[in-house]
Amino acid sequence: MSYQVLARKWRPRSFREMVGQTHVLKALINALDNQRLHHAYLFTGTRGVGKTTIARILAKCLNCEMGISSTPCGQCSVCREIDEGRFVDLIEVDAASRTKVEDTRELLDNVQYAPSRGRYKVYLIDEVHMLSAHSFNALLKTLEEPPPHVKFLLATTDPQKLPVTILSRCLQFSLKNMPPERVVEHLTHVLGAENVPFEADALWLLGRAADGSMRDALSLTDQAIAFGEGKVLAADVRAMLGTLDHGQVYGVLHALLQGDARALLEAVRHLAEQGPDWNGVLSEILNVLHRVAIAQVLPDAVDNGQGDRDRVLALAQALPGEDVQFYYQMGLIGRRDLPLAPDPRSGFEMVLLRMLAFRPADAEGVPRVVLKDPGISQATADPQTNPVAGAASSAPVAVAAPAAAPVQAPVPAVAPAPVVSQPLAAPAPAPAPAPAPAPAPVPDAVPMPTVEPIADPVPEPVVEQAASVVAAAAEVIDLPWEEPSAAVVAAPVAEPEPAAVPVVEPAPVAQPEPQPQPAAAVAQDDADDEPPPGDYDDYFEADAGSIAYLDDLGPAEEKTAEPEVLPAAQPATGLAAEWLDLFPRLGLSGMTGNIGANCTLVAVEGDVWRLHLDPAQSALFNATQQRRLNDALNQYHGRNLTLEVEVRRPEQETPAQAAARKRAARQRQAEEAIASDPLVLKMIEQFGAQVRADSIEPLDR
Repeated sequence: MSYQVLARKWRPRSFREMVGQTHVLKALINALDNQRLHHAYLFTGTRGVGKTTIARILAKCLNCEMGISSTPCGQCSVCREIDEGRFVDLIEVDAASRTKVEDTRELLDNVQYAPSRGRYKVYLIDEVHMLSAHSFNALLKTLEEPPPHVKFLLATTDPQKLPVTILSRCLQFSLKNMPPERVVEHLTHVLGAENVPFEADALWLLGRAADGSMRDALSLTDQAIAFGEGKVLAADVRAMLGTLDHGQVYGVLHALLQGDARALLEAVRHLAEQGPDWNGVLSEILNVLHRVAIAQVLPDAVDNGQGDRDRVLALAQALPGEDVQFYYQMGLIGRRDLPLAPDPRSGFEMVLLRMLAFRPADAEGVPRVVLKDPGISQATADPQTNPVAGAASSAPVAVAAPAAAPVQAPVPAVAPAPVVSQPLAAPAPAPAPAPAPAPAPVPDAVPMPTVEPIADPVPEPVVEQAASVVAAAAEVIDLPWEEPSAAVVAAPVAEPEPAAVPVVEPAPVAQPEPQPQPAAAVAQDDADDEPPPGDYDDYFEADAGSIAYLDDLGPAEEKTAEPEVLPAAQPATGLAAEWLDLFPRLGLSGMTGNIGANCTLVAVEGDVWRLHLDPAQSALFNATQQRRLNDALNQYHGRNLTLEVEVRRPEQETPAQAAARKRAARQRQAEEAIASDPLVLKMIEQFGAQVRADSIEPLDR
């Protein structure tokens, strides 16, 4: 009698013999016992996890001569014929070889006929995703309403390729991959029944090599038995699979631990004698590092499936946790870059040398903690080393401090002083001599002549004419076109100070101070995943503009004339007016503030508040914004409220509309004040001046 491979000999013939897939078996067994049978079943999963096996057992349960049950007898003629693959009413179709629509039509022509011997005519279509689109269309109607004597069993490894119309007509069961523990358990039972000597380490190698497939595990076991002359030994399986001896992996890790480059390259030379797969070697190293990391967190969770638990625990005590994570990350990156190396061995050696070069130093004079910070948390190391090694940050401070002293002595030199300190902060990378000089007086002398040609036209009119302070401020804003941030900071400082002396004092002092404040604000806002909030009044202006009540690109006259500026809703009364008064006190900002500013309060029923949200802002609204708005209300009132937000156009004015209306009124007042100003009218009459409407802004922003 010819030899039958283990994968076929040990194919389960009943649900009791199945290994794993309990979530699928439970549903099928209950359906069979309760006679709640569907007409189409779809089994999905990777190769060798039991799709076809479960389909055949289900066909046996449906047609067993003892009746429909989850435990077929296995002795009747129907059960034996199904096991032998010759039952006439079990039509197995290989969709990979019969993809044409003609094949599907020929198959469906016989659906209407009653079964020859069994209770049901079962169509088992394997690899159903290989059918063509026309074949699926031809199958749809029959699959939806088949005759009562027909059952469809579909199996596929790629359910994503199936049309939704097919998926909706079937009961889908997703089969899971087999874990190595389950594979080793089943192989132990099979080899014990076959009287084949084996080693536990060999079975673990086969279980991992099977990659979740029980059929692949049995096929590899057949190969291992032949390779080992009737025995399954770890050394033979390792040689057959080309896997690595864990002793050599630990040799590499010990060389890394000792920082011995000679021992490391010697270990690589011994590995090269076996001609291994270098990508697989890196995988084994990563596997050991993963188990070491687990041992450091929870030693009891380390399994002894490979017989190296003691070695793993020893490494866990010898290697610091941060080193383990560093080596693991370096190995992952090395696996990604290994195909780019000139040859696999050199790429593997470079990964190990990179680990050795960047490992935390273990010399007596250099503690590990000092070298650990830059490699793990550069963000925390930067502020500590900034005053010592941060030349870029310390240079502007050294220039700004002495700049105030020489400026106060000569009065004419007051104006260029702030101009000098401003370009040095932003264009620091452009001039090469800025970071070079270490002492403070040298940078003062170097940048001054560089900036003087730009600042000359500004101080002359300031000294000669007392009424040209406004013009000088305008020139300071217009000159640094490449640095809009510096100009914006300089403008609000110079405008409210009409006198020359007050302008000098805040310029060098006020500019360095606001710079760290926005950085902190931005860092805090980034943590909340919201745009940086400003003052409440500024927030209303920004949000009103973003709601398109005001268009920054259009002239002021057109903005006030647009009907969208004034709210289309009625003036706020009752609860809506209370919401206008309450909303500024909630302290909301960013996206959550934008949502609240576009709501209006419509009902209060005990602790339940109901708001209407403008549909134009519905894209920004989600459960997170509702929760934050609700938390703000709870904090303000000191009790738990339930907030309900309905996307519906508010009938009364919202805070955003009120802010837009007030801003439009202030804008009109500002434009009217400019238009009626006697000085402006005289300049228009005598010099033909024109007023730029888009440059008019109210002062009480």
